[in-house]
Amino acid sequence: MTVYHDELILTSNGRRVTYHRITDQVKEMVRKSGVKNGICVVASQHTTCSVIFEEYMHDVNFNGDELLQVDLNNIMDTLVPRCTTEGQYHHPGPKHTAFALELTDPDYPPDPGTLLNTDAHIRASLFGASETFIIQDGQLLIGTVGYIYFVDWDQNRVRDRHCRIAILGE
Repeated sequence: MTVYHDELILTSNGRRVTYHRITDQVKEMVRKSGVKNGICVVASQHTTCSVIFEEYMHDVNFNGDELLQVDLNNIMDTLVPRCTTEGQYHHPGPKHTAFALELTDPDYPPDPGTLLNTDAHIRASLFGASETFIIQDGQLLIGTVGYIYFVDWDQNRVRDRHCRIAILGE
């Protein structure tokens, strides 16, 4: 059995929910893996990101967002409003805030405003961190209009995100 690992580094826009269409890159990884029959797991290692599978929309709004994603964002804004101030949600509590502000990791600047991302955590929890796809005869079984997207729900800052891909099979 072959086990192949790869990753994509994707930059969020930091102003609104970011959707990265990654279908072509994942297909190329399947080709490079040499796996003809097996599975492909596409996963986020971030707690405010998701991997989703949906139909590709040819129409976009003025921001370049596909209309199905605009609709999804509108629904999510109703269900899980954007976190704009402390106390709007229980998260982040005082212990978590203190922990986060003491981190020395450059990916986590000591800015309390970046902690106002409770909505992103909830949205990612609802959608999940990964999708698994079947590989048959060297092809991802995603149909004609199925596309894979990496979604960064966090709207507070620009940053690089890691999408991990694992391909297993023969």
